[in-house]
Amino acid sequence: MELFPHLFFRRNRIRGPVVDLVVEQIIPPDEDNQYVPSYVYGIYLHQSFQRVGNCDLRVGKNEELYYAGNIGYRISPFFRGHHYAYEACLLLLDAAKERGMEEVIITCSPDNDASRKTIEKLGAVLIETTDVPSEHWLYRRGETIKEIYRYEFPH
Repeated sequence: MELFPHLFFRRNRIRGPVVDLVVEQIIPPDEDNQYVPSYVYGIYLHQSFQRVGNCDLRVGKNEELYYAGNIGYRISPFFRGHHYAYEACLLLLDAAKERGMEEVIITCSPDNDASRKTIEKLGAVLIETTDVPSEHWLYRRGETIKEIYRYEFPH
């Protein structure tokens, strides 16, 4: 049992000062995801086993990601209000930059005040509020309007 904690803390873990990200799934690019690789992470309190949510990084640029964003995050209800999404996004931005991205699109629904505050705290700029196309998977999920933000990496 001693080996598991050792591996948990070292392998596939991006460390931050408040939260760490642990790779849970790597989705390779293929036709189903429009050839965009995705990395799914669990969000854990720093150096702990306490999982507080999950997030993902979708690497690429296409019409689907314009509405869905390159970054997504979900914090479990019990852990909301502690800025864990913001801390996880900082780590995801570093990972995006390491993968050669020059900008990141982050979106939220207009009624999601917490997500909007997280995005604005990151320094992303609102591009537009727009209707999601009816053929997009977000629309089929009931998300018909999105606020689209762009985060550009400093040169």
